[in-house]
Amino acid sequence: MMRRMRLRSVCALLTLVVLLAAATRAHADATLFIGATTAPANRTAKGFAIGAGLLVLGFEFEYSDTTDDITAAAPSLKTGTGNLLLQSPVSFAGFQPYFEIGGGVYHEELGSIGNTGFVGNTGGGLKISLIGPIRLRVDYRAFTLKNGALTTPTHRVYAGLNLKF
Repeated sequence: MMRRMRLRSVCALLTLVVLLAAATRAHADATLFIGATTAPANRTAKGFAIGAGLLVLGFEFEYSDTTDDITAAAPSLKTGTGNLLLQSPVSFAGFQPYFEIGGGVYHEELGSIGNTGFVGNTGGGLKISLIGPIRLRVDYRAFTLKNGALTTPTHRVYAGLNLKF
């Protein structure tokens, strides 16, 4: 009898949590960024990210394109990743920190050599309030490229304009 009452209490609590989470307004944002991929040499990286979040959890899709540097034997790198974000639900003095982890597909090229495979990434950053829904996003990411990549791990830092909607 006690076991059944405990099970009902747990079910009622879980139902309440799900209903409250469903009633919470989701937030979305989009970012255009430019930065640098730093290994094995500094090269320009540019791209975009679009995502949505609910309280402290978020999800985003990101595409990035890094130029090559033939003289430094640094390949071009294109990545498309899906990332899970753990972020503060509110800004603190205009700063919203986040951490993320994700994975996807990459393609790198250096001269006539090309390679495509799985990429995993971890990182974090800040979304800094500027004016209204416009924010500055500063991000650091470490990428682990699989399938015989020419350069792994590689690191990227960027700054971008972020629109919250």
